[in-house]
Amino acid sequence: MAGIKDVARLAGVSVGTVSNVLNRPASVSPLLRERVGRAIDELGFVRNESARHLRAGVSQTIAAVVLDVANPFFTDVVSGAEQAADADDTLVVVCNSGGDPQREGRHLARLEGQPVMGVLLTPVLDELNPLAQRLRDRGTPVVLLDRVSPQADLPSVAVDDRRGGRLVGDHLLERGHRDVVLVGAPLGMRQVRERLEGLRAAGDGALRVQAVESRGMSVRAGAQAAAGVLDAQRDRPAGERATALVCANDLLALGALNECLRRGVRVPEDLALVGYDDIDFVATAPVPLTSVRQPRQQLGRAAVELLMEHVGPGSPTHGGRQVVYQPDLVVRASTGG
Repeated sequence: MAGIKDVARLAGVSVGTVSNVLNRPASVSPLLRERVGRAIDELGFVRNESARHLRAGVSQTIAAVVLDVANPFFTDVVSGAEQAADADDTLVVVCNSGGDPQREGRHLARLEGQPVMGVLLTPVLDELNPLAQRLRDRGTPVVLLDRVSPQADLPSVAVDDRRGGRLVGDHLLERGHRDVVLVGAPLGMRQVRERLEGLRAAGDGALRVQAVESRGMSVRAGAQAAAGVLDAQRDRPAGERATALVCANDLLALGALNECLRRGVRVPEDLALVGYDDIDFVATAPVPLTSVRQPRQQLGRAAVELLMEHVGPGSPTHGGRQVVYQPDLVVRASTGG
């Protein structure tokens, strides 16, 4: 690849003149700018932005470590982050932990050696990964994404999941349901746990809620979980069967819906079905799904804006705001809407 010295040689100018054309064009005469421009075009020169930022002691890259890039929820969150970053001439690089704390740790360890401006992190576990804390201690800002901060000095952007669960529970009680199954994985994950807590708090505990751990948070896992629930209920008296299935995300709910349709189980007449996240696909499902809507792109934008508050000379790497958004329930045919 052609370098800056090659451009200077072809244009018949100094390396400093080429640097000025690239970085301070107003300081160079139009004639010299044109000569350097022709040389750049002829050689196909591309400026090494990474090296330039390293020399300047700054970076224009943000890393986002998220739970599952295959989940459209995180696709939309990252899209919002990219919109905010692009407005600041910054690049977002996405790392997928896959819900694996060891994989998350490997990503964070690699990021220690990269010139990143900061890290947006959706932690796998409730406790902050020690490697994330080490990044902060070394001056790299970290913002928790889709997670309420466990400590006051760590900025975060999240949605009130207890309220989301309670909205679902209140809605199901209004529709006459009393026995409900919640499906999610792992049940100890903060989002799943808090949605379950909200569901159980609805109507001052009027719902009887059974929690079932799925084999992941995918469409396939949702179908498997629904099959298990339906098989377990087959031999129970009608009055003891759950009449609603609440899924911890929409992918699970779509899989559960597929299994119900395959078995001839009518939704919502035989079993009401609720998802979470309100991704685009659920409104056009064979039975449009009731779901809890989260401001997905707004989450990503707000996380980048929070991060930018901690970037630059003299900016604090600790402290910061905790932003919590409120979810909405979108009622559709799967619960009789």
